[in-house]
Amino acid sequence: MSSSTEICSAFIEAVPPGELNEVVNDVKALTSDDDPALIQKLKPAFQKYNEDQLLAVKLPGGSQHVLISAHNRLDASSSTYYDTATSTSFTFDHITQKASSPQSYTHESPHSDLIASISRSISSHFQEHYPASTSSTSSASTVCASAAASGSIAILLSTLKASPQNFLSGRWRSSFLYSRSTGTLRGVIKVDVHYYEDGNVALKTQKTIPETQVGSGDGATGDEIVRKVAALEKQYQEEVNRGVVGMNEGMFKGLRRQLPVTRQRVEWEKVRGYGLGGDLRGDR
Repeated sequence: MSSSTEICSAFIEAVPPGELNEVVNDVKALTSDDDPALIQKLKPAFQKYNEDQLLAVKLPGGSQHVLISAHNRLDASSSTYYDTATSTSFTFDHITQKASSPQSYTHESPHSDLIASISRSISSHFQEHYPASTSSTSSASTVCASAAASGSIAILLSTLKASPQNFLSGRWRSSFLYSRSTGTLRGVIKVDVHYYEDGNVALKTQKTIPETQVGSGDGATGDEIVRKVAALEKQYQEEVNRGVVGMNEGMFKGLRRQLPVTRQRVEWEKVRGYGLGGDLRGDR
């Protein structure tokens, strides 16, 4: 891999949620003369980014969003994924982030009964706690036999809020794996927020959930598993809220004034016109 490919791959993998197209356009503008084929060389980085972000995409002719992840990828060497809720497989272009070629598909699994039970329960949880998809919000959940963790059931939830006009984007991702053989649940919850009006502020945090016993020794029901997922999500949301309030009231106040002594925001685009030096010297 060339140095330019490595550098651009690192850029792609660090893109804030919902801002991949803007970064791709910048990469094209900066490198098109040096390596016209660079974007195609970056396909592994695009795939890693989209799967890690649990990207929610809409299928052609469909109304619901479905998730892109390593867990519901049909083949390690392909870009074909499936969705249990709609019994559909589809091809996904990681560069354009577009789905195509939807086909009827049912994934065979020894855990099909439990997957169906979890799917029914997670649907209710999702509708209650996650925003509906709109022009600026894309949300989806999926439950499937994990292709990335053999013998486990993947429970995935993701929502993106992208509002360029307000200089804001953010994504919440929950990835859980339930092992039917041990009756345990483990996973990770990630929160990424990017605010870039007159500056560049990012929040990137995650919590790893260690193996937790769910239900009785005979194995948990779908309702029991989803109740545990809901409890873990609520606990982490409260932790993040407390942390943000603490930073706002403590750390940020210690770094600077919330407003200048004039009690007005500084118009940074006009900063060259301010007579800061003269003001400090007392000039008139």
